[in-house]
Amino acid sequence: MVFLSIITLISCSQKIKFNHVDITGSTSFVPAFELQDHHGQVRHLEDFKGKILIVFFGYTQCPDVCPSTMFEMQRVMALMGKDADQIQVAFITLDPERDTLELLEKYVPSFGTRFLGLRPAAPEALEQVVKGYKVFYQKVSGKDPQYYTIDHTAGSYVIDKNSQLRLFVKHNQGEKALAEDLKQLLKMN
Repeated sequence: MVFLSIITLISCSQKIKFNHVDITGSTSFVPAFELQDHHGQVRHLEDFKGKILIVFFGYTQCPDVCPSTMFEMQRVMALMGKDADQIQVAFITLDPERDTLELLEKYVPSFGTRFLGLRPAAPEALEQVVKGYKVFYQKVSGKDPQYYTIDHTAGSYVIDKNSQLRLFVKHNQGEKALAEDLKQLLKMN
């Protein structure tokens, strides 16, 4: 009996090994936000308490990284099966100038009906969120000023059911690795 108790204590005290970058407990990130969803409703991080939240920063005109990430999230949700009901994917636009609510409402749910597009109601709101997540982004002008791209951080963030930032997911790491991490987080909460 004592031996079993010791084994249980040892196994409980071991740190969980994730496939992605574990940023649990980092005080340099401030994941809170106040953004408008593609339905026009103001959303806060706390609104998603009780679900795992996957946050990705991008823009709808992105030629490669953003759609490939969204397709990967689509495949992750399929791998999660019924557990996908406990996960919310949120796409935060870095291009509120072009990414209107109407455009986000068409773009984001095309990858998954439960996926949510978020945008700032005011420009300063985007800067606050970007700073809190330590996201890099920069507009890159084309020959015509109305045609531009945005260089940006190509990773996602995973927030657990208690609204704690847990993982940084590098781009193109595969859906199986992320699904495994999400299953571990679901067991913990």
